[in-house]
Amino acid sequence: MGHLLGQILDKWSLSVLNELCERPCRFNELRRATPQVTQKSLTATLRRLERNGVVGREVVSTRPVAVRYRITPLGKTLRPPVGVLLAWASQHMPAVERAREDFDEREEGADR
Repeated sequence: MGHLLGQILDKWSLSVLNELCERPCRFNELRRATPQVTQKSLTATLRRLERNGVVGREVVSTRPVAVRYRITPLGKTLRPPVGVLLAWASQHMPAVERAREDFDEREEGADR
């Protein structure tokens, strides 16, 4: 179970799921929505989410052929807990940053 949570709750997966909960997206739309992610990481994230059944991949017969990703019914069940996690992170980020700074200062002092 821990392995599954690690695959669904990593930072790129949360970003992708957040976007796909709003609407189906093509690869480049997801890439623009998360500019920090590399193409390789986004591809790996989408494959993991698809393998776990929370994201679906649809080939669209356009010229050129395109691929659209969408949240699956199983993936939609993640919306409430993912929303809670994102809200928690947003609300508590200042406290987390302070804790990180305090930790780093203690570590620097210990190295001297």
